[in-house]
Parts: sequence; structure tokens; C-alpha cells
Amino acid sequence: MIGEIVVGSGLVAAGLGIYAFGIEPFLTPKVRTYRVHSERLSYFKHRNGRGLRIAALADLHASRIWMTPDRIKKIVGQTNALKPDVIVLLGDFVSGFELARWTELPAPAWCAPLSRLSAPLGTFAVLGNHDCWRGGEIIRDSLEKAGIPVLHNVAARFRTEAGARFWLAGLGDQHARKLGRGRFEGQDDLDGTMEQIDGEMDPVILLAHEPDIFPQVPDRVDLTLSGHTHGGQVRFPLIGAPYVPSRYGQRYAYGRKQESGRQLIVSGGLGCTGLPLRFGVPPEIVLVEAG
Repeated sequence: MIGEIVVGSGLVAAGLGIYAFGIEPFLTPKVRTYRVHSERLSYFKHRNGRGLRIAALADLHASRIWMTPDRIKKIVGQTNALKPDVIVLLGDFVSGFELARWTELPAPAWCAPLSRLSAPLGTFAVLGNHDCWRGGEIIRDSLEKAGIPVLHNVAARFRTEAGARFWLAGLGDQHARKLGRGRFEGQDDLDGTMEQIDGEMDPVILLAHEPDIFPQVPDRVDLTLSGHTHGGQVRFPLIGAPYVPSRYGQRYAYGRKQESGRQLIVSGGLGCTGLPLRFGVPPEIVLVEAG
């Protein structure tokens, strides 16, 4: 009896391992839709005739095996089919496998399919920590050559055809340089970015790769969009993720968060980092319908 239990447990563990390494990381991304409201977003919807539709891609982690150019091309097609008004890329474009550097792709290989992203108001990006650790300026230049502006502590105002306006603001990465022993130096300037925003009526969407900035985000921001955590990358029912790369633990691990009237959405992302596995957090594209 004990032997049968041991064998059965071993088979279950083997099956879960095969799924986590060989199936879930390669699944077609699901589309996770969030409907977000605020007084300013409602006013935007009133002026525009409909709300703002945002598609967000996070944590591609391009590689020769797990996130190939062909796979990115399919994700781009899936994103374009959602017909968003604007597309935002939340950082970590490069491989996250420190022990398998041979899997890395040169920036032009993954920028080429991303250049086909299409939305009336454009596609915009922020950099993630892995991008900064692997030559941030090169990554930024590659994206901009592909027609994707990088919002590095920059806020830009947009106007729809109907005349409704909103702000899109992007932060520099909060973990841009490793200092050792789990400490980092950031390039983020939240105060300087917010100073570029004038008026009180136009809604503000903030892009920040790591969600840990959220407690400092002012009420003037209607929605913060982040990635970085991969939802923990391994996530179990009821108990959540055993590990989340955040000083807040599970607090900002995944999904929609609301605190003191402020709103945050953390994407589970698309690729893998550390180990090429996913369990309980399949790849996803985030679609925000704001109004």
C-alpha cells in the first residue's frame, strides 16, 4: 500500500513537472479583460462616445526556445485583433535566463515582430529590470527604431478623433542596477514624471514595470499598469505563489488591486524568467476597457 502511494505520488509529481515545463509556458495567451472606472475616465467616455481600450503586454523574455520570433509574431496578431486604441509594453523584453545565456535573441529578432503592433494611438513601452541589466540603452534604441517610443520618466498627452484627451506616463525601471544582497538602484522619477501633467480633468494611465511603486502613486493617476511578477510564475490554488519578486510579497503579485481609491493591474506576463516553467499562471494579454 505504501509503495503504491509512493509510486502514485511520483507519477503525479512527474506529470505536474511535464505540464509546468513543457505545456503551460507554451500555451496561447489568454486575454484577461478588466473594466476600470473613475470619475475622470467616465468623463473621458462621455466626451469620446466610448471608453479607452488598452492592450498591455508584459515580460516577453524573448529567447530561442520559449519565446521565439514566430511566437511573438502570433502574440502580435492576437493583440492587434483586439482592436485596442493604444498598446503598451510593460518591459522585460530580453531573456531572463542567467544560466542559459545561449538562448538569448538579439534585439532586432524580437523587435521586428513587435514593430507590427497596430493601434490608432500607437504603441509605447517602458523598460524592465532585465532590459536595464542587459544594456538598457541598446534595448531602448532598438525599440524606438522599430517605431515604439520608450516612455522613460515621460508623460505624454493624447487626443482621440472625438477630441477626448488622456495622459500616458511611463517610469524608468525601479531595479535598473544591481547593488548586491538584494539591493537595487532605480532610474524611476515619479515626482518628475507627474510634474509634466497639467490640468485635473484628463485621466492618467501610468506604466511602471515593477508594481512596488504603487503605494507612492498619487490620486491624480487613474490606473497603474505593471508586470514583473509573472503572477509568481508558479501559483497554487488557495495558497497563491510561493515566491513573488516584490518586497510586498503577495500584496501586488497579480491581478487588480485597489487601495484608497487608487487602481493597479498587474499582468501575469507572457514569458519566463529564472526557470523556464509556469504553473497556474498561463501566459496572458491584458485588455483594459477604461471608462
